[in-house]
Amino acid sequence: MKASKQVPSSGAGVPITTLLAILATLGINTLSNFFPPGGLSIGEIATTILKGVQITPANYAFAIWGLIYLGLIAYGIYQLLPTQRSNPTIRRVDSLLIIACIAQIAWIYLFTLRLFWLSVVAMLGILLPLIGAYLHLQIDRTRVSREQKWLVHAPFSIYLSWISVATIVNVASALYSSGWNGWGISAEGWTVTMLIAGAVVAAIVAIQQADIAFTLVFIWAYVAIAVRQVDNPFVWITAVVAAIMLAVLLVFGRLRRKMLKRSN
Repeated sequence: MKASKQVPSSGAGVPITTLLAILATLGINTLSNFFPPGGLSIGEIATTILKGVQITPANYAFAIWGLIYLGLIAYGIYQLLPTQRSNPTIRRVDSLLIIACIAQIAWIYLFTLRLFWLSVVAMLGILLPLIGAYLHLQIDRTRVSREQKWLVHAPFSIYLSWISVATIVNVASALYSSGWNGWGISAEGWTVTMLIAGAVVAAIVAIQQADIAFTLVFIWAYVAIAVRQVDNPFVWITAVVAAIMLAVLLVFGRLRRKMLKRSN
């Protein structure tokens, strides 16, 4: 039998760095709303320069950042506990989260400076480490304590799900700012295509992982897109139908998971 690989304990160095990275990201994000580097905050850019991007959710949807940061701070405190400092999974996740935090800080500056294509690169720098963290945690595939479910799994599910939506919006924003003509396809057509593509990703997670938090964030975003595009039937109907389908698939995924547990 091969011995399992262990990540050596790094003392308090990495855990403290992780918490500081989370707090720094929160601080810079907050400051950017009051003192945006480019003169306009992220929200102001979305409602002025990028007003025509049809896949952007309604403003209220961005309140989810409060929940994201609350979850990340809770995780940051949890991973500082002595019992977690030698946890190899937590240490790997910490390293990936630090990268994601640095990328998010870079994204804030690039986006507010209206360097939209470079902000897409930074967004991928957030997304990819979060995918790695999600896979390392094996969310909803392994049995964990209630504390780990709420303080580790839930924060990463919510964060990754919102960044997945944000990546789609970010790419659409960069294309819009470049004056892309859509290869002759209407803006509504591309918006619907991107909505469907995002829904497919969320549907896979809903069925295979039965991840409640991840799926609910997508539903939250899609409903907010429908609200913002209430005057555009082609878009809002697609968003609402996708949200309903995701809810149905999530219920199916949870029932499927229960049946598999019973059969085992």
